[in-house]
Amino acid sequence: MNVSGTETTNSINQFILMGFPSSPEIQLLFFGLFSVTYTLTLMGNAAIACAVRWDQRLHTPMYIFLGNFSFLEICYVTTTVPNMLANFLSTSKSISFVACFTQFYFFFSFGCDEGFYLCIMAFDRYLAICRPLHYPRIMTKELCTDLVIFGWSCGFILFLTPVVLISQLPYCGPNIINHFMCDPVPLMTLSCSEDTTTQLVYSTFNAIFMTGTFLFILCSYALVILTVLQMPSAASKHKAFSTCASHLAVVILFFGSVMVMYVSPGSGHPEKMQKIVTLFYAVITPFCNPLIYSLRNKEMKAALRKVFGPERFIHEI
Repeated sequence: MNVSGTETTNSINQFILMGFPSSPEIQLLFFGLFSVTYTLTLMGNAAIACAVRWDQRLHTPMYIFLGNFSFLEICYVTTTVPNMLANFLSTSKSISFVACFTQFYFFFSFGCDEGFYLCIMAFDRYLAICRPLHYPRIMTKELCTDLVIFGWSCGFILFLTPVVLISQLPYCGPNIINHFMCDPVPLMTLSCSEDTTTQLVYSTFNAIFMTGTFLFILCSYALVILTVLQMPSAASKHKAFSTCASHLAVVILFFGSVMVMYVSPGSGHPEKMQKIVTLFYAVITPFCNPLIYSLRNKEMKAALRKVFGPERFIHEI
């Protein structure tokens, strides 16, 4: 039941996700468009993850990290898009209090993990290009495994504090979130009391995480580019730049939109702009990543043809 007035007790047990208010015909159009985008995102990232798993030539740290990153993308989009698709066909558009904060926790935990994986991939490229002779000794199987575990676990650990703090705020009405997901910024504005401590902790956490990981990646690739420019072979330069260009494109897509949105949540972005920016990094970026990695990588294209090409199925028959 929609709670429209402010009450004296914490009576909210569900929220209403407004999504993209429009006519039923436009809602159906949105449903079809985002259903196709979501399906292609799942297929593209699953194809990369399966190619890395099944092709022995891709059992190297760079592709192991890429395979995990692609699987992480599948988890990332699945935390929000299915619920958004259901709301396009729903009249109530409600989500329970627990489900809302569960979505909040997993979406941003996976988002943090993506940031860490981009750092890990940048570190791997730095070692491979700037320290090629020491690379096999440093990037051992044990270190690779530790980095994979680190990339998956850190987001879930770090984001516990912001989620717990925001969930403990008093919510007594209204309960309408002008967004398609349980985003922390509109959630904090719905609280009955303005908790400056929680806002400060949240803003500080985002600023440190975003700027820290982004600067680490930029420094890594700056060193990579300097090393590549000093290579005497044009073929080596082209190969190194091709690999790094893919990674940098994904970094810019992900961090560009996220930093605009979350480093300064108190800056008062218009609600429509919040939804558009969130849509970009929550839906569009995971959709583009498989295209970026597969189209600019000869080894990945060869592996995808080998794993999913017609000759594989003819051989199996």
